[in-house]
Amino acid sequence: MTRTTKILNIIYGLTVLLFLLDSLTSLDIKSQALKSFVYFGLLIGTPLTLIWNVVTIATKKQKIIWTILPTTVLVMILILNLMKFLSSTGTWRTQTILYQNKNLSFKTVEFQMKDIGAFGYNRRTVEVFYLTPLFIITSKVPNDIDEGVEWFKADKDVNELGLKFP
Repeated sequence: MTRTTKILNIIYGLTVLLFLLDSLTSLDIKSQALKSFVYFGLLIGTPLTLIWNVVTIATKKQKIIWTILPTTVLVMILILNLMKFLSSTGTWRTQTILYQNKNLSFKTVEFQMKDIGAFGYNRRTVEVFYLTPLFIITSKVPNDIDEGVEWFKADKDVNELGLKFP
């Protein structure tokens, strides 16, 4: 296997890993650029990696092994429906920070919105744990947020979507 094939398969594997973490776990990709790179990279990289591995890998055993992942991802995209796949490329944007954790400055309760095109916006209120500016972990908001013990009311408008209110 050539160096180019190894590098292509490593980049493709990382793209698949980020996609699976974003879509199947509570880890969210916060950066719109990174999320678009992952989703469109998966969409474009799957057939390219599949064709590259079939053409360049010499032994039959390695050819079978290195075409399993791209083939599986391609079937998953076709089953999922391409339009549904493309519509999930948008990121959740913070509109308001409702509560801030007293002990951990990177833990907040936020009201977030997601642009879904002509259908308007999806809305959610979640507890957010910032890992980096690119990645967050979200969880359900506890119903009994006690303002005095762990949280203080922030009510800070962020408006990451840039919506104009009357």
